[in-house]
Amino acid sequence: MDAAEAAYDPFSPEFVADPYPAYAALRAAGRAHWHGPTRQWLIPHHEDVSALLRDRRLGRTYTHRFSHEEFGREAPDAAYEPFHTLNDHGLLDLEAADHARIRRLVSKAFTPRTVENLAPTVRRLAAGLVGDLVAAGGGDLQAAVAEPLPVAVIARMLGVPEDDEERGWLRPWSAAICGMFELNPSEETARRAVEASVAFSDYLRELIARRRKSPGDDLISALIGVEELTEQEMVSTCVLLLNAGHEATVNTTVTGWWTLLKHGVRPDPEKLSTAVEEILRYDTPLQMFERWVLDDIEIGGQVIPRGSEVALLFGSANRDPARFGPTAGALDLTRADNPHVTFGAGIHYCLGAPLARLELTAVFGELLRQAPDLRLAAEPVRKPGYVIRGVEELLVEV
Repeated sequence: MDAAEAAYDPFSPEFVADPYPAYAALRAAGRAHWHGPTRQWLIPHHEDVSALLRDRRLGRTYTHRFSHEEFGREAPDAAYEPFHTLNDHGLLDLEAADHARIRRLVSKAFTPRTVENLAPTVRRLAAGLVGDLVAAGGGDLQAAVAEPLPVAVIARMLGVPEDDEERGWLRPWSAAICGMFELNPSEETARRAVEASVAFSDYLRELIARRRKSPGDDLISALIGVEELTEQEMVSTCVLLLNAGHEATVNTTVTGWWTLLKHGVRPDPEKLSTAVEEILRYDTPLQMFERWVLDDIEIGGQVIPRGSEVALLFGSANRDPARFGPTAGALDLTRADNPHVTFGAGIHYCLGAPLARLELTAVFGELLRQAPDLRLAAEPVRKPGYVIRGVEELLVEV
């Protein structure tokens, strides 16, 4: 490895705390870099990341075209089968006809009208959660506000009853499953993900059975009526909606407010949507997205062969001066031209992006209104994971 590639160390706490200098070195050194420790090709430039997200020569999976042996990969460990069954039938990891079929069905739950109809509920929930935090004089912004809001919204969309004991497990189950999206997860991480996959799947199957007998005005009841959707696809879709539907919102809320407090700035309430886009760009909650190379590609004169894995560096792309100009590394809450890649692009563009924006705008707006003097009570500690960027807690005072 050259110096730029060596600076990229996703297993180092120092790198995880601030990966942006290493990203700048990678961008300066070229367009594609082989990284031996992770056995991935690193793609740091905005133009390339944006293009490859739309390139059908890459895929989130390869099993729709190749066997593991044909692709030069080992089959997943049989001990992790519950996780892989759950994950592999979800929208995020499906390709070709199966992806198109399920996305078409699920996208009906995220139409502009649906999201608009949710707005009063989201704003009411955000106002109540922030109000409780203010009444307590502060606390952990993550546990008190950032986590409960998106979980409550997705639970309502799915039709998870408020009095179900399992409702309290939705966030822990999701966190355990998402641990598998980090690089080289440990055996303990895999064990927790498998346990969560089993428990979450069992609960959803039981809830689906209830809804078959007594349908409601919710997404699960709607999916039951779709003949071309298997029960496993229903379960996997619901889990994905919860996982993807709250991870970005939680981490953007918390790291976003940490960023604002560190910089000593506040968004203009009249331009809050613009500020939210900049917060999503400046320190994206998803730093890297992996894709398999299904057919040879060439980037900057470098051929990347079929069977390779590329790491699309969202955090680097979002601070690329070639796209965002000389202020790419600065926080500019008034930035108007802001084509960040935080929500992806192409067929895997985040379905829940409009809902995430609604939730973020609501919770940031309520914090500005009810807690104008919000301040840090303690310096946060970053979570060790690199791919999904977050903190253990954000203790604040009002």
